[in-house]
Amino acid sequence: MGIGANITTWVPFLQIGGVPITLQTFFCFLSGALLGSRRGAISMIVYVLVGVIGIPVFAGLKGGLGTIFSPTFGFIISFIVTAYMVGKVIEFTRKPTSLTFVIASLVGLVFNYLIGTNYMYFSLAFFMDATESITYSKAWLIMLAYLPVDLLTIGAAAMVAPRIYDTFQRTNPIGIKTRVTN
Repeated sequence: MGIGANITTWVPFLQIGGVPITLQTFFCFLSGALLGSRRGAISMIVYVLVGVIGIPVFAGLKGGLGTIFSPTFGFIISFIVTAYMVGKVIEFTRKPTSLTFVIASLVGLVFNYLIGTNYMYFSLAFFMDATESITYSKAWLIMLAYLPVDLLTIGAAAMVAPRIYDTFQRTNPIGIKTRVTN
């Protein structure tokens, strides 16, 4: 996640409104899809904690307690729920298809946007006292600029994940059980 957060930091044209386009969403979706709901969420909790204690793993090589007040911190928090939900959708099926991964990715993106955008609004309106310049609907309008990139990102994750998932199921390289068995 730390690499995915910063891989595009050094490429100035990969930004929207000064916010770098990262691969965090891509890796978050893969963690839920490949590690399962529980382990995927735990991996995201570890990522958030590592960043909050000060290790610069968030976008722009940022970290520390101050990041909690950043408008984009809600998206970082959302990775926990997002990975969990992506994993849950996949776990509901005996043999996930490519469509399962697409649906899981879309469900994950909904949670990513719900948590992240609401936190962004809260942060801008209350932590940064921008109540005159930001409204709830403006916060959602801002996110429309990022939606095409995020749809491409989750599309890529949905294309890559089934191949890796099948390999994990056959070889189980790290002893991970991702399928729900009855």
